[in-house]
Amino acid sequence: MAIGERIHFFRLLRGITQKYLGTIVGFPERSADVRLAQYETGTRKPKAELTAALAQALDVSPHALDVPDIDSYVGLMHTLFALEDLYGLTVSEADEEICLKVDTSKGKEAHELLKLLYTWKEQADKLSSGEISKDDYDIWRYHYPEFDTTQIWAKVPSQELNDTLIKAFKNQLIDK
Repeated sequence: MAIGERIHFFRLLRGITQKYLGTIVGFPERSADVRLAQYETGTRKPKAELTAALAQALDVSPHALDVPDIDSYVGLMHTLFALEDLYGLTVSEADEEICLKVDTSKGKEAHELLKLLYTWKEQADKLSSGEISKDDYDIWRYHYPEFDTTQIWAKVPSQELNDTLIKAFKNQLIDK
């Protein structure tokens, strides 16, 4: 799915108009809907800064918008072929069903992909068991890796935040 289709998908999912989304990201109100329509139809491709603004307005990760071009079966197949080449993804059959597997003999990248797939499976299992809701699952997917608790993703606070916290709690730390 191209980036314009993803913008359209998430805009409809959030129930907002092109004009509203366009004004949120800073387009003039009189042309906000036209400008956004250009991005959704693929007439224009947003630069990284606009993609980030759209993602923030749609409450998703920029990665959720800027996915590989899988809007056709041919594009999807070539994406899978690239995953085979780069990460050891293989296709096989088990119990008369087609399965995608990771050949870990392909190296470090294959091991990393396998870990990521297990992370995804863990969330899917939580959804299936009722431990989390579909909304929680979608939040995890559309904000990945921000809400991923199975990997080690370090988020470092800004120096300004760090200094503010130290200043605010300095007296409490000294007293104890």
